[in-house]
Amino acid sequence: MPGIGGNGSVTRSTLRQQIADALRDEVLAGRLQAGREFTVKEIAEQYGVSATPVREALVDLSAQGLLEADQHRGFRVHEYSVADYRGIVEARGLVTDGMFQVLATDRASHRDPDDPRVHAAVLGVRRRADEAQRAAAAGDLTVLIGYDLRFWRELGALFGNPYLADFLHRLRVQSWVCAVQHLRRLDDLRGHLWSRHTELVDALMRRDLPTARSIIAAYDAESLALIERLAAG
Repeated sequence: MPGIGGNGSVTRSTLRQQIADALRDEVLAGRLQAGREFTVKEIAEQYGVSATPVREALVDLSAQGLLEADQHRGFRVHEYSVADYRGIVEARGLVTDGMFQVLATDRASHRDPDDPRVHAAVLGVRRRADEAQRAAAAGDLTVLIGYDLRFWRELGALFGNPYLADFLHRLRVQSWVCAVQHLRRLDDLRGHLWSRHTELVDALMRRDLPTARSIIAAYDAESLALIERLAAG
């Protein structure tokens, strides 16, 4: 794949991350579908790199729940069930609510909204929210996933707990991996994709937790109902 090579300026850890990112994007785009099997050798040849960073990248993706390792066959794209999706959405909601709760405690008091760094971070989150909403309105799933993941990553960073932010990112990647196998069946996704990112940011910046929680509760319920309906055929 273009952009991944074996030149000396790229460290093994960087190459490992590049391969992991590229494979995750392939799964999210639906080009590597659930159940697809492949070997380290196959991926190494595809990207034109050595086997070691590929193996490390595949192990990383397995730890994140995107792949399953088979000692004899290599790796397989994990197949998520609707029950899995339901559990992921529930866990995602709990983590999100925990982050939101920070706004209601003194732990958030040091984050002065007039601080230029905080102000710049909020503006960045709002830009990501606007971009995600435009992609959702257009029904462009691939673009939406990219902006949505960045939106939640940057929003999570505002709360100052990198462990929660990383865990939420992992859950959101898993939920998208599960959802795309069903969403790709629809010819037109306009009107089916969540597009209240900016509304959520506005509620959080006002510290309006009831509204923020209501937005997320509606989002979780609607997305789960949609996947259950699509899975049922």
